[in-house]
Amino acid sequence: MTAEKQRLQDINWKSWGPYVSNRQWGNVREDYSPNGNAWNFTNHDKAESYSYRWGEEGIAGISDTKQLFCFALSFWNKKDKMVKERFFGLSNPQGNHGEDIKEIFYYLDNTPTHSYMKMVYKYPINEFPYDHLVSENGRRSKKEAEYEIIDTGIFDNNEYFDIFIEYCKAETNDILVRVSIHNRSQQDAPIVVAPTAWFRNNWKWGYNTYKGMLNASNEGCIDINHDSVSIKKFYSRNTNARSAFCDNETNTRKLYGVPFIENTYFKDGINDYIIHKSNSINPEKRGSKASFIIDEIIGGGQSKTFDFRLSPEDTDEPFYQFEEIFNTRIAEANEFYNEVQHDVTNEDERNVQRQAFAGLLWNKQFYHYNVGKWLKGDPNFDAPRDFYNYVRNTEWNHMHNKDIISMPDKWEYPWYATWDLAFHCVPYALIDAQFAKNQLLLLTKEWYMHPNGQLPAYEWNLSDVNPPVHAWSCFRVFKIDEKTNGKPDLLFLEKVFQKLLLNFTWWVNRKDKNGKNIFGGGFLGLDNIGAFDRNMELKDGEHLEQADGTSWMAMYALNMMRIAMELAQYYQVYEDMAIKFFEHYLYIAEAMENMGDGKEGLWNEEDGFFYDVLQLGDGESVTLRLRSIVGLIPLFAVEIIDHGLLEKMPNFKIRMEWVLKNKPELTKLVSHWDEEGHGRKHLMSILRKNRLSKVLTRMLDEKEFLSSYGIRAMSKVYEENPFIFSVHGTENVVYYTPAESDSRMFGGNSNWRGPIWFPINFLIVESLQRFHFYYGNSLKVELPTGSGDKRNLEEVAQNISNRLCSIFLKDEQGQRAFNGGNNKFNYDEHFKDYITFYEYFHGDNGRGVGASHQTGWTATVAKLMKPR
Repeated sequence: MTAEKQRLQDINWKSWGPYVSNRQWGNVREDYSPNGNAWNFTNHDKAESYSYRWGEEGIAGISDTKQLFCFALSFWNKKDKMVKERFFGLSNPQGNHGEDIKEIFYYLDNTPTHSYMKMVYKYPINEFPYDHLVSENGRRSKKEAEYEIIDTGIFDNNEYFDIFIEYCKAETNDILVRVSIHNRSQQDAPIVVAPTAWFRNNWKWGYNTYKGMLNASNEGCIDINHDSVSIKKFYSRNTNARSAFCDNETNTRKLYGVPFIENTYFKDGINDYIIHKSNSINPEKRGSKASFIIDEIIGGGQSKTFDFRLSPEDTDEPFYQFEEIFNTRIAEANEFYNEVQHDVTNEDERNVQRQAFAGLLWNKQFYHYNVGKWLKGDPNFDAPRDFYNYVRNTEWNHMHNKDIISMPDKWEYPWYATWDLAFHCVPYALIDAQFAKNQLLLLTKEWYMHPNGQLPAYEWNLSDVNPPVHAWSCFRVFKIDEKTNGKPDLLFLEKVFQKLLLNFTWWVNRKDKNGKNIFGGGFLGLDNIGAFDRNMELKDGEHLEQADGTSWMAMYALNMMRIAMELAQYYQVYEDMAIKFFEHYLYIAEAMENMGDGKEGLWNEEDGFFYDVLQLGDGESVTLRLRSIVGLIPLFAVEIIDHGLLEKMPNFKIRMEWVLKNKPELTKLVSHWDEEGHGRKHLMSILRKNRLSKVLTRMLDEKEFLSSYGIRAMSKVYEENPFIFSVHGTENVVYYTPAESDSRMFGGNSNWRGPIWFPINFLIVESLQRFHFYYGNSLKVELPTGSGDKRNLEEVAQNISNRLCSIFLKDEQGQRAFNGGNNKFNYDEHFKDYITFYEYFHGDNGRGVGASHQTGWTATVAKLMKPR
């Protein structure tokens, strides 16, 4: 067993980690405004002086699991208007495509216990173009691309610092820090390095008064005094390091014009001291925030290294064996990943996969949100909320989150999203299955899940509806874990199944409008808004029957059936639950075919595709013949059951045979359950062989969905021939747009019309693999459509997987598609092997779009790169 695997047996090795957010400003949690304008209540410039309520932010920040104590790195190039304490980006109203980080950094390495971590930040030597980035993006329309920091030309002459930040743990509470700064220009350049330690402010709100204290000790040492923090000393190896102290308190004078109070040293005190040499730090050298200030000049083409240590004890030689410990942890990280990647032989693939894992691990975050307290305000600080007009999350008063959670992106989305997290957990299971299982269980806890059974969506609207993929993820993680560890974790599966019963019931009761097994859900998280906003309240009893919402529920029913069948092998009582979900699935499949009263179903035989149907107030219905991923999601409702499993479940088999005999109207509508496939397997799928072939003909058509980089979210036919639909006298026009949104129909950047999404593509690949497991070579389709080249579905799945992986891998010209053709990113020796895992990708050229570090669901590429 590798050293890292041994550490995974001891939870104490995770006591400290990269749990500090990259952005705390602009979040709902920190919004105490009356009008719900979170982006303005705390913004980037205010963040310098504002003490947060619910969490902290920093560059490469680490903390304990309750975030009592934090550490991060800060820098100043002696030209900027502020010390670089946090990554800069635009708020949602500022960006022409919503919020957007305007920095360049890469997560290079991380182990599951964070025994070793590494990232690189590219900090300009010249003045950071804050104002220019704001003004130029503000000038651009939604039809234009975002203006990025690389577009400003500030990196053109290599006038930047490569700042490598590394952590390793000597023991569970003994952390070594190494900062290596490389001047990539040919000219000498000054830089101030300011490693910073501070306590999260949990004392001023009115619930407790205990406050930790930092104070100067011996030369090169800062004492850490807190009765709940195990680290006691902060050492600097650099002899020219000066310590500076202030308090993690809001500068009320600067932000709100409150009269100055003597002997107060606010959160921005160290910043003001470094920039302006002001009297803003405590001359008594104590406070709740402290930095070592190191003023250096880095020669052109040269580098310097700065070492620090966070230690649990006083020692005369804090840097004894510093290099040896680092070298050991790096070797152990390599040993761990060599085992994980033993079957990945291509070096470029190994590099991409390892950085995908690194991004997942760096995007862990301490997440604290007590909705009840947030709604009321605190004893010392009232919340002047305008409940009459709009306050978010009022129906989630029960919710109290205070955990380490996998974030989609700690800058763009520094809050968990439940359906994102379901995808995160699949690649996590390859490196830390216990963490993946704990994350999935966490969101079903009573202090997360609503009493009515709904899972929280995300903090901007906890009541929003995302696709129900939790059961799918739980079973995938369960099987990966079973294969890796050699035994099934039945307790995990049973626990999560019980809670998912509540969530399934919530869907049935809340999203099946007429009780006919046709489901809505509205936005559902991706570019499936359709011709108009699917969350829009329609008039006169009109409503939308959603092909994707219904298909997700068919998938959910099959996932629950499969979990129940797995548990029934050990506990016979679960046979009845398997029967329940088997029948529920059949009713949903029937409803998709025939919505009752002679109404047309969701399948369109003429087009060979599934569509949404608009039910009108007069009883008539209109099919919205817009080809998008809405019509591909029925692929996901597929399950293959081995006949041997049925033989172990006599009651299920008897009931199944009864249904097949007595309810032919159900069984005739789905792929024939009673017909055994290759190797005595049974298929359950909404798509019979004929319909499956028709859908795949559309999906694998390069003129429609098939891109060189995966499956597009909308048919490319609408690029030249837009879809037009009129409702209530308003004409709605939908074009294929392969990347950024050109509309604000749903606000922000939530109206995508064609890019490639990894979560959807990942489910497409898995579904095709399941279909092949049943059909084998008896079903082949053209790939691409019209080529005459017939492939079985395993080959189709692998082909799509290869296209997805090619987004990140070097092509024959040495380019990586996600870089969007940028020569510096593709060919510069200090960029070309660094990977960013974007939120989604351009449907035609694979360029990365949206959140640039959303490793979460895009890290499913790490699973795709693992040979089956």
